[in-house]
Amino acid sequence: MTLQESLSQHIKQAFETLYNTPLETVEFQATRKDFEGDITVVTFSMLRTIKMNPAQLGEDLGSYLSDHVDEVVGYNVVKGFLNLVLSDAYFMTLFQTVCANPTFGFVTPSLDDAMMVEYSSPNTNKPLHLGHVRNNLLGYSVSEILKASGKKVYKTQIINDRGIHICKSMLAWQRYGNNETPESTGLKGDKLVGNYYVKFDQVYKEEIRDLESKGLSVDEAKAQAPILLEAQEMLVKWESGDAAVVSLWEQMNAWVYAGFEVTYKALGVNFDSYYYESQTYLLGKSFIQEGLQSGVFIKKEDGSVWCDLTSDGLDEKIVLRADGTAVYMTQDIGTAIQRLKDFPDVGGMVYTVGNEQDYHFKVLFLILKKLGFDWAKNLTHLSYGMVDLPSGKMKSREGTVVDADDLIVEMASTAKAISQELGKLEGYSDSEKSETYKTIGLGALKYFILKVDPKKRILFDPQASVDFQGNTGPFIQYTYARIQAILRKSSVETKGDTFLEYALHDKEKSLLKQLHLFPEVIQQAAANYSPALVANFSYDLVKEFNSFYQNVSILGAESTSEIRFRVQLSQAVATTIKNAFSLLGIQVPERM
Repeated sequence: MTLQESLSQHIKQAFETLYNTPLETVEFQATRKDFEGDITVVTFSMLRTIKMNPAQLGEDLGSYLSDHVDEVVGYNVVKGFLNLVLSDAYFMTLFQTVCANPTFGFVTPSLDDAMMVEYSSPNTNKPLHLGHVRNNLLGYSVSEILKASGKKVYKTQIINDRGIHICKSMLAWQRYGNNETPESTGLKGDKLVGNYYVKFDQVYKEEIRDLESKGLSVDEAKAQAPILLEAQEMLVKWESGDAAVVSLWEQMNAWVYAGFEVTYKALGVNFDSYYYESQTYLLGKSFIQEGLQSGVFIKKEDGSVWCDLTSDGLDEKIVLRADGTAVYMTQDIGTAIQRLKDFPDVGGMVYTVGNEQDYHFKVLFLILKKLGFDWAKNLTHLSYGMVDLPSGKMKSREGTVVDADDLIVEMASTAKAISQELGKLEGYSDSEKSETYKTIGLGALKYFILKVDPKKRILFDPQASVDFQGNTGPFIQYTYARIQAILRKSSVETKGDTFLEYALHDKEKSLLKQLHLFPEVIQQAAANYSPALVANFSYDLVKEFNSFYQNVSILGAESTSEIRFRVQLSQAVATTIKNAFSLLGIQVPERM
């Protein structure tokens, strides 16, 4: 039982004893640094249960807890907040728990409480870019956090391998590619195919301008551009199984898949299963036919099929075009249904997709409910903000994107330049330096993106992300490496120590208080699908350690027991940093 669980029981008992009133929930928060105390009980929420002065309520509960809970040795009440002072013995018990458990804060995953997290889900007409990087890092980190919170997790993605966008790249390659391949050009397959997506857009815009010069309106020119009409015809041929179109589609997609895997490996993310739109859209179409019979969908005069959601406060949503071809909604319906067939133990699904698709997922979840799937209530859209650059918004069709592979290389180069300037890696071999630059650069990228609440937009600045000071990945990595240096210098034997009579220094207690928060941070991060909570906990922990390091001698302490305790405490901090960063997909170097 955790301290909060124990305190909650005692506070509920206090309500029964003092006021003859049951209390449902108790709210805690960390005590503000300008007040004495180690954990704070919020009494305002209790006023819904009992009408009385919140300060008096705090006094009553503080007195009761002091008398009935051994760990509580003092209290004070500030404007209705009850700040509890905990005993050194409590913190020493916590210290022993942390030291004895290398995965302190992690809960063993349940075999019957499974979640599925979808992320990445790229189109096969372009390479992964900075926006995909945020998506992948968020999805991977949320998966690891959910796992650490006690869930069984399946990582998955849906690859958008069909549709008009794919046909655009295919058609441009047919026209202008001269049969070039990744092998003949030396380009990764996803980059090669992406170049032809850009080429299509260039030709398309030229044709639009030509049609406008002949008197057509902008909308008419966009709809009647020959290259677009040819791409639309190719899509119809693909869905009808035309052998030549399907063969080209398979070849170009294979190039892209090979390229994606290289990027995923470099980024440090992985998946347990893959779904393909080309395989799930047919299942979606079959359920649309069933929905037509049951009245969930309606067919219009032109043959297109829609779902009327106006009574639910939304609008009408197309699910099949007039020519019978599927839209994104079609395959998303099929994919969701297929996943629950494949993984019947899944209790909920998280879709990691940018906030420009908020409306799409409202519609998807509502349609699945109307189709009679009760599990639709357990679907969540992890909506995240876009990543901006100082130069503005990225546009794939115009080729103005930050390529993920290039970004990873650039981050290592930036880490190299800053490390050389600061002299951080003197004495390293060239291979050691190279690996450390990668670790620092990738850690900087991941931390910069994940420390921000997913809902917020990010203005990405590579140079600022690799700063060795402040709330950055390299700053936290450097603190971890500093602790490893302390541990290497230490010659004391620390196994079996209990420190029952040890008197805690204020800085030691503050550090233990921060460590104590880690299990709750994991649970909150899982509940909110927010790696930012873990990232910023790591930063706060590092700040506490650095304050401890600057004010308290570790290896030069006066007594052997102080040295032994502080070495073990430092080790516990390092282990927690490493574990927290593992939830963010970030490695920590042993030396820096």
